[in-house]
Amino acid sequence: MAHSLAIGDYMYSSWSLRGWLMFDAFGINVDVDYAHMRTPEFFALLDRFAPTRLVPAMRTDNGVVWDTLAMGETLNEENPDAGMLPASTADRAQARSLIAEMHSGFTALRGACPMNLRHTYPDFEPSDEVSADIARLEHLWSRCAGYQSGKWLFGAYTLADVMFAPVATRIVTYNLPVSAPAQAYVAAHMQHPSFLKWRALAVADGHVQEGYDLELPTANWPG
Repeated sequence: MAHSLAIGDYMYSSWSLRGWLMFDAFGINVDVDYAHMRTPEFFALLDRFAPTRLVPAMRTDNGVVWDTLAMGETLNEENPDAGMLPASTADRAQARSLIAEMHSGFTALRGACPMNLRHTYPDFEPSDEVSADIARLEHLWSRCAGYQSGKWLFGAYTLADVMFAPVATRIVTYNLPVSAPAQAYVAAHMQHPSFLKWRALAVADGHVQEGYDLELPTANWPG
């Protein structure tokens, strides 16, 4: 089945990263349609993927799918052997719960710490609300057997890890304090081949989006 994918800025769009990882990390072919957010080209892109109002969105032979939850479930149905969800029924249920909570929650972390793959901020001080979101993330991750054994949440890389990839970047960008197991999990994301490819695309693109850089001392992105 043919797919095309609408995404925004490589450097800043956390949801675009999730949508793109659903394809690249599982070896699913896709034609990418890309535009910088807040530009006329971006709004024209959204028009081409109607009725979406946001990125990512994908077009398949069966029409447009415009939400990451729906995209993940659709791709999993189309590619049952790709390992997009865990093999066991119990793990799939837990993975879907993690995916759904990430999809709808952690608003303090999202609001205070937008994804930015250009800078890191060593002196960033998280609010109590952001710290509570991080504590919740660590609690959820710690319930997963794969995470406890130093691997991906369910052993192999799945859509649950896809959903938390932008969180890993936020922990790096804003120097958020996390436990040693969480640091190892974040480091695994930073070295995942698909993420390295995505960040290379961001650096090559070089676009600076207004409003995503904080007025704080910066340091180099690791690696």
